[in-house]
Amino acid sequence: MFGFRMGVRGQGVARAVSVLVVGLGLTLAVTPAAMAQDPLVLAAASTKNAVEKLAAQFKAKTGASITASFAASSALAKQIENGAPADIFISADLDWMDYLQTRNLIKPGSRVNLLGNDLVVVAPKGSSLKPDLSKGGRLAEQLGDGRLATGDPSNVPVGKYARKALESLGQWQAVEPKLARADSVRAALVLVSRGEAPLGIVYRTDAAIDPGVEVVATFPPDSYPPVVYPAALTATSTSGPAAAFLDYIKSPDGMAVWKEFGFVPAPNSP
Repeated sequence: MFGFRMGVRGQGVARAVSVLVVGLGLTLAVTPAAMAQDPLVLAAASTKNAVEKLAAQFKAKTGASITASFAASSALAKQIENGAPADIFISADLDWMDYLQTRNLIKPGSRVNLLGNDLVVVAPKGSSLKPDLSKGGRLAEQLGDGRLATGDPSNVPVGKYARKALESLGQWQAVEPKLARADSVRAALVLVSRGEAPLGIVYRTDAAIDPGVEVVATFPPDSYPPVVYPAALTATSTSGPAAAFLDYIKSPDGMAVWKEFGFVPAPNSP
């Protein structure tokens, strides 16, 4: 079974479990020396299920084991900036990849816009609440004493997208005081799934993996910037398997896995 790590803001890179599987498949120049240390992928929390499957498939094809850590892109970018021994970064927005690129912390030429996603509103399964996402709508009023769960808009990508969407609908000022600011999109999802928040703003792919929630509204696509997931090798990566894994996750076989979990090609991608 593939092992993974959950990153937590301010606590650095958390503990991981990884296992080795011997297999053949991809035509890759992977030497025993290069495989001595498992490549570490730091990936946006919303990619967790897909990355786990991609890593398992990659092991079966190459014999190279991948270790992964999942958290908000902001937390992971800061971990890389602070010296975390990461090989690949997958961000849920362009800003945090730009943050590392301007600091020369990703490998030149390795960056690619990998995926796209949609922004939706979820409620606990069976909820009768239908959020008003019209211009100047009543979302804040509909929340009553409840909270709207999403990522912290000051740094977590899903929260930043949510703020843009609510601003474009003229609802941000009314809704902002009622936010439950989560450390990641998956943390926001849990708040809704457990019934601790009546509504949450997450990605469509996150809503699809939690049976405790249902999509009750979808934001107009022109109300927020396109959701783009870039990926790149870190500047310090010298791992052959890491470069091979990055190639794999953007290959047709890799993209088939992303599609299985509801992701789409990045906007303007071929």
